[in-house]
Amino acid sequence: MKNYLYKTNLGQYVLGDSQQLIKKGELDQYKNKVQLILFSPPFPLNAKKKYGNKLGAEYKKWLSDLAPLFAKLLKKDGSIVVEMGNAWEPKRPVQALLSLESLMAFVSNPKADLRLCQEFICYNPSRLPSPAQWVTVNRIRTIDSYTHVWWMAKSDFPKADNRRVLRPYSKSMLQLLKRKSYNSGMRPSQHSISEKGFLTDNKGSIMHNVLEMEQMDEERDLRLPTNMFSFANTNSNDFFSTQCREKNIPIHPARMPTSLANFFIQFLTEPGDIVFDPFAGTNTTGYCAEKLKRKWLAVEIDKDYGKQSIIRFKEPKLTKKLTIKKI
Repeated sequence: MKNYLYKTNLGQYVLGDSQQLIKKGELDQYKNKVQLILFSPPFPLNAKKKYGNKLGAEYKKWLSDLAPLFAKLLKKDGSIVVEMGNAWEPKRPVQALLSLESLMAFVSNPKADLRLCQEFICYNPSRLPSPAQWVTVNRIRTIDSYTHVWWMAKSDFPKADNRRVLRPYSKSMLQLLKRKSYNSGMRPSQHSISEKGFLTDNKGSIMHNVLEMEQMDEERDLRLPTNMFSFANTNSNDFFSTQCREKNIPIHPARMPTSLANFFIQFLTEPGDIVFDPFAGTNTTGYCAEKLKRKWLAVEIDKDYGKQSIIRFKEPKLTKKLTIKKI
């Protein structure tokens, strides 16, 4: 595309409004070809932020209208994954229904023919106390420490394989496999545990739908899939954060966690598939897709965030050719 900001051998970062680009046919080359649309839209907040969040009913309609546009780009077995934060009523200690209503409007838009495959929770115990007025000042609410992640698709059976995102076995499971025995028989739950059902070494356990950014329980090891990089936004020692700090560049305040992107890219795609992020920001999605050898397309309306995202692809560990267009 002519209006790209930079390219690699696997993807390109485009400056523009993804909604308008699709409507005008400028992304027609991607019709029915995208395997995964992964994005975190501007959260439905009740006050304007620099990254352009919409408000109230306007937000709900805007998100719903995106569904058929995105569905046009998706392969028959493709997926859409949306990370959404919670919203609160203005000046009230009451959680708004806006984020849930918006999600419902998006997935139920009849022109898109989507269905909800599964809900995930992205838990981050290091999040700052929010909403501050009711948590730290009045002390009448607890910290809002998670975001919802919604997995949708055009089919009941989109491409997915949880064997690509297995967690390392727990210490107790490793011991069980070593001794080759355990207590079988009937459980109080009325489940009958066979004598050999847990003796097969599947090279890891199935991932849960609660994604931990940090260890919840100090007595229990944090077991993330092998390829899920450290992903708390508080991690200030990665290449991107270090470079931004050294260059005195204010970092995007609502970045998608790196391992969140890694998890869904691995779970729902294979090398060579196309991953699309319509609200790319600092391009966590494209960066992760590049490392995982997926093709990618990133679209962002804010030029400053686009320029900031170039830093990710200057990481020494990335060997793909980077072409930066002068704008």
